[in-house]
Amino acid sequence: MSNLRLFATKTINLLNLCKDQRYYSVFPLRYIKPIYNKEEQQNIRVSNEIKEIINKSIKPATTTDTCSVFYDNIVNQFTNYIMRKGDKKLARSLLEETFEAIKLIQLQHYHKADPSQKNNIELDPKVIFSKAIENVTPILELKNHRKGGINYKIPVAISENRAKFMAMNWLIQAAKSKDKSVHFPQQLAKEFIDAFHKRGRVIVRKHDLHKECDANRAYAHFRWLKQ
Repeated sequence: MSNLRLFATKTINLLNLCKDQRYYSVFPLRYIKPIYNKEEQQNIRVSNEIKEIINKSIKPATTTDTCSVFYDNIVNQFTNYIMRKGDKKLARSLLEETFEAIKLIQLQHYHKADPSQKNNIELDPKVIFSKAIENVTPILELKNHRKGGINYKIPVAISENRAKFMAMNWLIQAAKSKDKSVHFPQQLAKEFIDAFHKRGRVIVRKHDLHKECDANRAYAHFRWLKQ
C-alpha cells in the first residue's frame, strides 16, 4: 500500500511539473533565449558573462525580436488585429495612412489655435496612438455564469493582454461602423484623437462596461468560478 501511495505521489508531482513547463517547443530546455538588445549585449561583454554562454545552444530570434529604435510592440499588435486573410502589407499601409491622417488633423488644429494653446496640442501620432489605447483600456469585464437556471453576469478583473486586445478591438470596430463615404484610416484617425481626449464612442463603451460591472457587483463573489 505504501508503494502504491509513493507511486501516486511521484505521478502527481510529475504531472504538476509538466504543467509548469511547456515541452511542445521544437527546442530543448537547455537552449537559452537570444539576446538581441545591444545594451544587454554590451553589459554581458563588460561583466564577462559572455564566457559562460559562448558555447551554449541559443534559440533563433523571432520576427518580433529586434533592436531597432523604430519598432513598437503595440503598433505591431494593432497591425495584426487589423490584418485580414494574412495580408499584413495592407494592414501596415492602413495604419500608416491612419498616422498620416492624425498628423494632418492635429496640424490643422495647431495652425488654427491661439498661440497660448499651441503648446497643448500633441502632434506626434505615436503618442496619440499609445495614449488613446491607454485611455480606452478597461479594468473589468463581465462573464456569464449559469446557476439554478439563472444567468449571472459576474464582474471579474481583466488581464493586461485581454484588456489591450479589447481596447484595440473596440477602436477597430468603431472605425468600421462608419459611413461608406469615409475611408477606414480617416475614421480610425478620428477615433484615436477622440480617445486621446477621453471622448467619443469607444470611451462611452468603456464607461458603459464599468457601469454594468458596478451594477452587477452583488455577484462578484462568484468570480472564483471564472478564474
